[in-house]
Amino acid sequence: MTEEQANSGKVLHYKDLLIWQRSMRLAKTIYRLTRGFPSEERYRLASQMRRAAISVPSNIAEGQARRSTREFQQFLSHASGSLAELDTQVLLSVDLGYLQSNDADSVASEIQEIQKMMAAIQRKLAARLEQGTAYGATSRSSG
Repeated sequence: MTEEQANSGKVLHYKDLLIWQRSMRLAKTIYRLTRGFPSEERYRLASQMRRAAISVPSNIAEGQARRSTREFQQFLSHASGSLAELDTQVLLSVDLGYLQSNDADSVASEIQEIQKMMAAIQRKLAARLEQGTAYGATSRSSG
């Protein structure tokens, strides 16, 4: 985080968001864990899990980059849905014997933490909308 960001309290780039950083770590963990899935699942469940995991930081990044509070909320909602999808797939992976319970518990815990962070951001954005405060109200010069 730059000094300007620290002083203004505003995040200027999605990479500065802790939730984006943690969801990137989660996606990498899912990739690592699904490498051990049976070959017949490579293009089924493992692929679905990877897509859901990738969707989380991708939607956070796209929403934040839009610089609109409503759009950011919408993309956070998509990311939240992907987290729920991934959580379900992790549970199924344990039931099918593809994931160890300790790995699944660790992933589930991280999903839960990211969900809490997302809910907090969504509450903050909703409050901004109620107050009429625009998200990313920094001006950009055109040249």
